[in-house]
Amino acid sequence: MGGTDGRSDANAGGTDAGGTGREDGESARTARGGGKAAAPPAVTTPRGRRPVVAALMLGMALAAIDGTIVSTAVPQIVGDLGGLAVFSWLFSGYLLAVTVTLPLYGKLSDTFGRKPVLIAGIILFLVGSVLCAAAWNMAALIAFRIVQGLGGGALQGTVQTIAADLYPLKERPRIQAKLSTVWATSAVAGPVVGGLLAGYADWRWIFLINLPVGAVALWLVVRHLHEPSRPRPAARPRVDWAGALAVFATGSLLLTALVQGGVAWPWLSAPSLGLFGASAALAALTVVIERRAAEPIIPGWVWRRRTIASVNLALGAMGLLMVAPTVFLPTYAQSVLGLGPIAAGFVLSVMTLSWPVSAALSDRVYNRIGFRRTAMIGMSAALLVLLAFPLLPYPGEPWHPALLMLLLGAALGLFQLPLIVGVQSTVGWAERGTTTASVLFCRQVGQSIGAAVFGAVANGVLAARLLDAPVDGLPGDLDAVTRALEDPGAFSAAATDHVRRAVDAAVDYVYVGAAGAAALALVALITLAPRRFPVIAEAAAAPGPAEIAGAAGRADTDR
Repeated sequence: MGGTDGRSDANAGGTDAGGTGREDGESARTARGGGKAAAPPAVTTPRGRRPVVAALMLGMALAAIDGTIVSTAVPQIVGDLGGLAVFSWLFSGYLLAVTVTLPLYGKLSDTFGRKPVLIAGIILFLVGSVLCAAAWNMAALIAFRIVQGLGGGALQGTVQTIAADLYPLKERPRIQAKLSTVWATSAVAGPVVGGLLAGYADWRWIFLINLPVGAVALWLVVRHLHEPSRPRPAARPRVDWAGALAVFATGSLLLTALVQGGVAWPWLSAPSLGLFGASAALAALTVVIERRAAEPIIPGWVWRRRTIASVNLALGAMGLLMVAPTVFLPTYAQSVLGLGPIAAGFVLSVMTLSWPVSAALSDRVYNRIGFRRTAMIGMSAALLVLLAFPLLPYPGEPWHPALLMLLLGAALGLFQLPLIVGVQSTVGWAERGTTTASVLFCRQVGQSIGAAVFGAVANGVLAARLLDAPVDGLPGDLDAVTRALEDPGAFSAAATDHVRRAVDAAVDYVYVGAAGAAALALVALITLAPRRFPVIAEAAAAPGPAEIAGAAGRADTDR
């Protein structure tokens, strides 16, 4: 989207001697020392970075733990406020707000700086948390969760962008590994903390606990994050508010259709078709608005540059495949293996143990063979792991899927981090926020599409397998079947075994679909990504004051 940004499309077709797709002419010029793409790191010394890194980790923890900590308190929330029919919007509303605001926050951080956007995101998230704790009914709580999501979008995108600003290329795996560890810890700690607060205190403390964490993060950002001075622009920066509104509306309608389709209404019903049709019309309108905008929210170069476009598509496919372990593996563990909720969560959580370790060590691989090849190795391994899941014996042992998830985490850590570090390293400061936001946006949209597609696949397979069940009246929905299996006297022994096998088959098909998504990621890297990423080498920061003027130059060798 967007076409009047003054950049040429030379990047799309040009190659260097080694077959690398080069950036367009303006990017190459600004990278060599001038222009808005060249800017120094946000802070200059390792000692100065430490409190900022702590702030980033706390900010990321706010966003990371939010979903898991709320999920465990749903029974208490519904019991207090009611609204069982719409409680899923506690998660869907938050997801919508985070996803559709990512491009806007990315553009704002490139235009006005990272610090004001991050501060605004933390404040908005904390205001949403206070409002959630004071909610008087389910409708109010859902609305306030959307306010939280508006802050969460700023947290996710800006934290990742500042992390790239803080560290030169060789050191970026260090901060990315720390952020991955935050996500891993949150996945394990969230349900535990949420369960304890809901069971022994009050569910409202789930939101109030954000306040001290956010306050510390806010103080550290205000006190220690010093962005470099930049020349005052000749003209006042213009924000493409029309484009922002169009992107927000398009994303909201599309994600609503994907999240609610097949759940609140059938896929081919009037609400689904109306939402998809309206989102398509708004998407066309968004393209028109962005092409005419002087500073579009989603600039055209995001998709014209081979490196960024290929990474966007590859991480979108990764978001698609991640639905299999995160959504369907706990169901498999409880319904097929007969595990309790805590044990089922452990089967999934082992993936979060190997992921940050693999990510932290990935620089030893991509520094030798390049970003693209490293990511291809990681996704090829993930493809094999996903294809191995349907081969597990029935009913099997809990360590079987746990081992596969351990391997999957290691594979995806080797895939995701090199692509994020690599794509951030191909742009200058003034484009890094937009680039990072586009990557995260595509990953989030991939997850939403995956939840809709694989949910339909699982329910279709389950319904087909239950047609010849030994008893009548069995539910044909995966969630309803899972709830029924929790009651030991719901079915006879033969019917229970039949239902468990049906769930096993449904999840197997989901993993085959996830393997297809892994194959799509590989295709995107093979056909679109340049063999070597055109990396911009940043000037090393010298010790001294918190602000430093610097320049960046095109690296002699690409990765």
